[in-house]
Amino acid sequence: MWSPEREAEAPAGGDPAGLLPPEWEEDEERMSFLFSAFKRSREVNSTDWDSKMGFWAPLVLSHSRRQGVVRLRLRDLQEAFQRKGSVPLGLATVLQDLLRRGELQRESDFMASVDSSWISWGVGVFLLKPLKWTLSNMLGDNKVPAEEVLVAVELLKEKAEEVYRLYQNSPLSSHPVVALSELSTLCANSCPDERTFYLVLLQLQKEKRVTVLEQNGEKIVKFARGPRAKVSPVNDVDVGVYQLMQSEQLLSRKVESLSQEAERCKEEARRACRAGKKQLALRSLKAKQRTEKRIEALHAKLDTVQGILDRIYASQTDQMVFNAYQAGVGALKLSMRDVTVEKAESLVDQIQELCDTQDEVSQTLAGGVTNGLDFDSEELEKELDILLQDTTKEPLDLPDNPRNRHFTNSVPNPRISDAELEAELEKLSLSEGGLVPSSKSPKRQLEPTLKPL
Repeated sequence: MWSPEREAEAPAGGDPAGLLPPEWEEDEERMSFLFSAFKRSREVNSTDWDSKMGFWAPLVLSHSRRQGVVRLRLRDLQEAFQRKGSVPLGLATVLQDLLRRGELQRESDFMASVDSSWISWGVGVFLLKPLKWTLSNMLGDNKVPAEEVLVAVELLKEKAEEVYRLYQNSPLSSHPVVALSELSTLCANSCPDERTFYLVLLQLQKEKRVTVLEQNGEKIVKFARGPRAKVSPVNDVDVGVYQLMQSEQLLSRKVESLSQEAERCKEEARRACRAGKKQLALRSLKAKQRTEKRIEALHAKLDTVQGILDRIYASQTDQMVFNAYQAGVGALKLSMRDVTVEKAESLVDQIQELCDTQDEVSQTLAGGVTNGLDFDSEELEKELDILLQDTTKEPLDLPDNPRNRHFTNSVPNPRISDAELEAELEKLSLSEGGLVPSSKSPKRQLEPTLKPL
């Protein structure tokens, strides 16, 4: 929560993230109960005790996580959780319980738990505990002073993992050794203050993922090569490579500075030439040429240093490839331990025998289906040709013409006499020709009357 750089920015009250539980504004009775102090002992009323602890303990840790901090103090928590001018009276008891469960740890105790030589020069960064805190601990008083800094253990582990991934994804990871100042600049957004940064390094040191060494008055940090690997101590090769990297950076900065100086001499010569000051322009050009020669010399040195570093990086890559090949050969030998050429040939022969046996069984089963009868394929084909020829000579059996077909299965027609049929025919003829029918001689009425001309 608190840091020297952010103390002025701390809010006077309320949750900065605006993520308080719903009952914070809706349930007055519930909040009055939660803001009251704990009983002296949980045995007095375990239900009330557990209810308050179940509300405040997760809220304290989630609040710290949202703020992105790993260090907290009782006074800052009281200010953050103010409600309508009231502060929670049981936060000290909550912090004591979190300390007892190991979810919180005193900052001084955490520093002392890390067995590292570099803590000797970093201890000045941390505030010394007041004498009354030391006495209270010696006398067995577990009360948490309002100004004592506590560390959220799980949040510190998460922050350490974040810093490690940040380093792995940065250009600094080209070599495991990096200057502490460069690493601090890289982690400026993740670690809000210097004290948090050192706590993170201590956690990584505790996890054996980094080691810190002071070299010629400068602190350097060495990282483990892989996420699950353990860091090795800083050796002479690491120090030599680090010095080469520092020389490369120094030469690059010097070349950049001399390039700007050469450009400035060129501009001075141009202005002197425009003003008609030939001698001044010549002196500026000579200074420019001298600077360019120095730049060329520095470029040669820089190329040499970069070539050495490239060879070192290539050798490290070659070593990794060699180790991978070596591991692969070992695994292959282990997997082929019981395999020989003789065993492979025997296995192939067995497979071939099984295939031959299967073919014989299939042929035997296919021959048994014919029930012992042998047919000549040529005779069968001749018989088939004769059948085809007979078929072509026979007339086609086409169906009868539908118009001449009599449907005997239809509805039977009633029997009509010849007289009835002639009468019906006469009616049809008269209706067409307009003649008057004759009842006596119907046939003669149908014949036309011929008159002589």
